[in-house]
Amino acid sequence: MIENVSSANLISLLIEYEQITREEIRTSTEPSEMIKLKVLGSKSKLSELTRALSKLPKEDRSRVGLVVNQVKTSIESELSKKNTEPVQSRNTFDPTMPGIRPPVGHLHIVSQAIMEITRIFERIGFIRVRHPEVDWDWYAFESLNMPLHHPARDEWETFFIKSQVPNSKSQKNTKHAKFDKMVLTPHTSNGQVREMEKRKLPIRMINIAKCYRRQIDVSHTPMFHQFEGLYVDKNVSIAHLKGVMDFFFTHFYGPGRISRIRPFHFQFTEPSFEIDVSCGACAGGGCRLCKDGWLELGGAGMVHPNVLKAGGIDPEIYSGFAFGWGIERTYMMKSGTSLDDVRLLYSNDVRFLEQF
Repeated sequence: MIENVSSANLISLLIEYEQITREEIRTSTEPSEMIKLKVLGSKSKLSELTRALSKLPKEDRSRVGLVVNQVKTSIESELSKKNTEPVQSRNTFDPTMPGIRPPVGHLHIVSQAIMEITRIFERIGFIRVRHPEVDWDWYAFESLNMPLHHPARDEWETFFIKSQVPNSKSQKNTKHAKFDKMVLTPHTSNGQVREMEKRKLPIRMINIAKCYRRQIDVSHTPMFHQFEGLYVDKNVSIAHLKGVMDFFFTHFYGPGRISRIRPFHFQFTEPSFEIDVSCGACAGGGCRLCKDGWLELGGAGMVHPNVLKAGGIDPEIYSGFAFGWGIERTYMMKSGTSLDDVRLLYSNDVRFLEQF
């Protein structure tokens, strides 16, 4: 209860209450109805100050009464602003509101291609295997009929790495040819002899791995993915190779695309072929990617007898074919993709990656 209050003192108390209350309203996290009851209700400080008017002389009551009304109006105005604020600006939480879902990603375009290629070859009995991406020079070259200093090895522009020769009892005083140098595999063909060494015939394998070469342009990157196919059995012929190729092209590219095989030379196959597909970026008309309407996917051919021997298989009894293509280049040629630069796949541009 306020006792012995003067008009000047009461006006000062009213103005002070207005300032404190307006600031409290701005910062409060309570519902507006609760705040209004606290600052304007019958038990509020303003109500107590208003009752003190009766203790003032009659000539001062009207003047102080105007101040009371102004303070009340000012507080109600501040409460009105509180009611019209956006919900987000208040520190409130409504547990019934739906949550904000996090963005959902998807597999990279290369991972999608690897899965699709694997599924296609699984339908005709090929099994996905894995072989080292850092391997001995012998598996990458010499076991594939490319001896040391052979000119064919210059084409790969290989990354060599420092390594030590294993120091086992059997190799204590001599350096074994298989354990001379190590390389970042320039192709997945290093898995051919490794698969033959398992001695599990017939062989129907698909080896998908990263490969590394010192090349970069619209159709090459220093790191790329390749899949290697190998089929070894009795009486395997070029007709089997062509049948497998036709099966893959039909299911991966669709009936509207044209493929061809061209005689070529690879050291580890005889006879050898290059596999081409009509360009998907220009529909075979010629563009900066394909130049003449065709894009080379990779090589194929019948496994060379020397490679079979390196894997411990008798070429007089068994024969086989092998093929190896780049995953990125293979997917670039898919209808509707319209990619004319393989480097886009590794640009990490979300605007590009979200299209696939």
